[in-house]
Amino acid sequence: MRVVTISVNGLKRAVGEGFFEWMARQDADVVCVQDHRMRVYELDEDKYRPEGYEPYFLDAEKLEDGGVGIYTRQIPKAIMMGFSYAPADMNGAFIQADFDAVSIASLMVPCALMDDEKQQAKEEYLEAFGNHLQKTLRKRRQFIFCGNFQTAHLVTDANPRYHRLEVSGFLPQERAWFDQVFDEMQYVDAFRKINREKNQYTWWPESAEGWRKHSGWRVDYQIATQGLRSAIKRAWIDTETRFSDHAPLIVDYDVDF
Repeated sequence: MRVVTISVNGLKRAVGEGFFEWMARQDADVVCVQDHRMRVYELDEDKYRPEGYEPYFLDAEKLEDGGVGIYTRQIPKAIMMGFSYAPADMNGAFIQADFDAVSIASLMVPCALMDDEKQQAKEEYLEAFGNHLQKTLRKRRQFIFCGNFQTAHLVTDANPRYHRLEVSGFLPQERAWFDQVFDEMQYVDAFRKINREKNQYTWWPESAEGWRKHSGWRVDYQIATQGLRSAIKRAWIDTETRFSDHAPLIVDYDVDF
């Protein structure tokens, strides 16, 4: 099963630039999309329903807050919209597709970069989602949580120029949240299970020049339950593809729906 996650910064523009053609070439089974910036009724139009995929989307009250969605080849047994945290549920920040063997979610953490007033909202989201992850451990199935977490975890996940800066996305408490998820709860960072190299980034906060100079951050993740650890077979970031300032993260799992 091939799972893709990508923050598109506007799906309408990405589709116009060949997003669906790229999807077809990837032979992806599930594509988790964040920051689509559209209304659900618009996404029902045929031009946003690529052949062979079923689409499921949530929109945000304010379009600029993004919205999330899932394209899947297999029709899910159920769709869960939100995780019982009102700020996220109202802003279209979490959607989950349940299949026979695994559940796959697409989510988007609030961005607080260059906006100190939003930092509290971001940290409250992370706290609530951390509680959700803790509860998920009690369930007898496997999960993959895909999304734009707006945060780099390790020093190898952000260009060294940011290491000494007090900036949202690399604050000690944000990085400690990932420590709790991966170390205490024993979730798996699917990409790092395969790839330990430096300069593995999914987001470039400045410009195309920054892209070339590797001045990026790894803020897009696929977080898997421990039962999927041995099923992670390949993981990579498609840095040759640019539909936004984020690159797609692609992971192959040896598991059926």
